[in-house]
Amino acid sequence: MSHPTMGVEEEFLLVDPESGAPVALNGRTAELAAERGVDLQLELTSCQVETATPVISTAAQAAEELRRLRRVAAESAEAAGARLLAVGLPPTVPHEFPITDDERYHRIAERFGMIASEQGICGCHVHVEVPSREAAVDVGNRLRPWLPTLLAMTANSAIYRGADSGHASWRSVLWGRWPSAGPPPHFESVDDYDAGVRMMLGVGAMLDGGQVYWDVRPSANFPTVEVRVADVPATVGQTALFAAVVRAAVVTVLADRERGAPITPPSAHVLRAAYWKSAREGLDGDAVDLVGTGATVPAATLVNRLIDLVGPALEATGDADVVRRELEDLMSTGNGATRQRRAYARRHDPADVVAAVAESTLEGL
Repeated sequence: MSHPTMGVEEEFLLVDPESGAPVALNGRTAELAAERGVDLQLELTSCQVETATPVISTAAQAAEELRRLRRVAAESAEAAGARLLAVGLPPTVPHEFPITDDERYHRIAERFGMIASEQGICGCHVHVEVPSREAAVDVGNRLRPWLPTLLAMTANSAIYRGADSGHASWRSVLWGRWPSAGPPPHFESVDDYDAGVRMMLGVGAMLDGGQVYWDVRPSANFPTVEVRVADVPATVGQTALFAAVVRAAVVTVLADRERGAPITPPSAHVLRAAYWKSAREGLDGDAVDLVGTGATVPAATLVNRLIDLVGPALEATGDADVVRRELEDLMSTGNGATRQRRAYARRHDPADVVAAVAESTLEGL
């Protein structure tokens, strides 16, 4: 299968237009979006909404749909009295977030306490078509060494609670508190994967199958593998870049699987260290080379190496030109974390960060 389809989901934060603080307006925002023909999903906390593209075939189509969805979501948020932000975490307060009025979400909050009530984080998920669940599990195994690179590329949560978190993706660190989140284990088979999920359900580490939060997982609802490692990117262009690279990576490792290429999985502690390094330094610092020497190298070097690796797949899917253009823009203007710190450096005022994030959210729309 040389041209699998894909779909992209983006989570957004709703904030007060004046203070920049998260506001519990997802229900009203979703109602107004429905009147405009867009179905917004309600997330765990009531200051978040999620968009989802239809099934798409190219990065150009992804960008077109993402622009449409961000535009409608932003217009609906404004009509509801809020401002839409594409950001991994709120740059301002609060410490806790109201839970969306949904039975399942209330059960999650009851079981997981402050892990849930401090959630308020926004990611980006890319679904890529695969031929089977067996293939999805194998793809996850083969993608594990590249997950920290994808995280560094999309980091967009440097400023949190009015201060620099010391990390480009503080979202990734907070997200890792969930027992089923972060880098997935290496699974020997679908049966091994299912056994792992059953164990976590049995001990209460998951409420249900929807709480399989690993950064790569077989989708529970679609014939896809879902890559969930990213902060929601700052701009539509950066999300389209991420989606295209993920799809090309899946195409590449599916070909590796078909020819029987062996897998050398990184050790769990090594992968966790690489995650932390990418979460801390993002695109502007170093990252761990998990597919080479294991040494630290500039994160931008690993991003370029990944693009080179999946280059044939990008050409085959017709996404190469979009990726070249958006990668050049990413390297010159910076990812979300870089943009946040640039804004924060002016006066150390989180209001400047909120304004910059709001501008990036609508960039190119």
